[in-house]
Amino acid sequence: MVTAITGAVESGIIYAIMALGVYLSFRILDFPDLTVDGSFVTGAAVAATLIVNGANPFAATCLALVVGFAAGCMTGLLHTAGKINSLLSGILMMIALYSINLRIMGRSNVPLLNEKTIFTAIQEWAATLGLDAAAAKTWGTILSMTLLALLFKWFTDWFLQTEVGLAIRATGDNPRMIRSLSANTNLLIILGLGLSNAMVAFSGALVAQYGAFADVGMGIGMIIIGLASVIIGEAVFGTKTIARATLAVIGGAIIYRIVVSLALRIQFLETGDVKLITAAIVMLALVVPQIVRQQKEKKRKEDSRRKRAHAGMTVANGKGEGDVAVKSDL
Repeated sequence: MVTAITGAVESGIIYAIMALGVYLSFRILDFPDLTVDGSFVTGAAVAATLIVNGANPFAATCLALVVGFAAGCMTGLLHTAGKINSLLSGILMMIALYSINLRIMGRSNVPLLNEKTIFTAIQEWAATLGLDAAAAKTWGTILSMTLLALLFKWFTDWFLQTEVGLAIRATGDNPRMIRSLSANTNLLIILGLGLSNAMVAFSGALVAQYGAFADVGMGIGMIIIGLASVIIGEAVFGTKTIARATLAVIGGAIIYRIVVSLALRIQFLETGDVKLITAAIVMLALVVPQIVRQQKEKKRKEDSRRKRAHAGMTVANGKGEGDVAVKSDL
């Protein structure tokens, strides 16, 4: 049980960077970007191919981020310059990336066994602190990936407070208004989608190195996992400020992985049921807050009605006592 939860926390932190990218497009830009399913694999494909060919794993991961940024910008161009519907432009880019990813890898799967990756480097560094191999792998991964996720969170918080970031937030809330202020919403959408997919591709590069392989089909359903992380985090931690919302996204990604890990321990569920579990989690995260909100609203209305009835009775009693007093004076 402890091993399963520890593994879930490890992968949850890595996927949190992808969830932050989905948060940028889905919540900030209000853009249903299905490019994520393709750009996640693009990041994995670029990093794995470069590492297999002897490149430095840190440089390969950074290059995956740049390629992901380019993929997001292409989706933005399809939507803004090509005037293609947002949903369709994401689907088109996702399909195009499938073939591009196969071209990058040259085959459908690139194994990274016995290759030097970011995680083997972290493990070697953690071992120098006196930890045994298992502890160095687990705690080295959790510590380093937590710092990395917090770095991306800090960047997201900082960027969304800048003038450009505020304009992107305004574009997602009310594009007509921000356009009336002479802002170039097309450029803002392209930039926002570029940053979103850069984070997604970076996460894909890390996941490939963590799992020791890159596969052309590893991005299927990734947008749903990202949405699940965002929705769970918002439901559990709230979204009063940007800093709190981004922290909620990271927490949501970890909670999602822990829930999936625990669910797979149930006897009749199998590994192939992950997508079903994900759909069930998203449905619960969407439906339960609505039910709670309706119950609170119902209770508030009942309290308000009870207070009005009590106030009416008090006024009636006061008036009755007043009439009795007047009659006794007479």
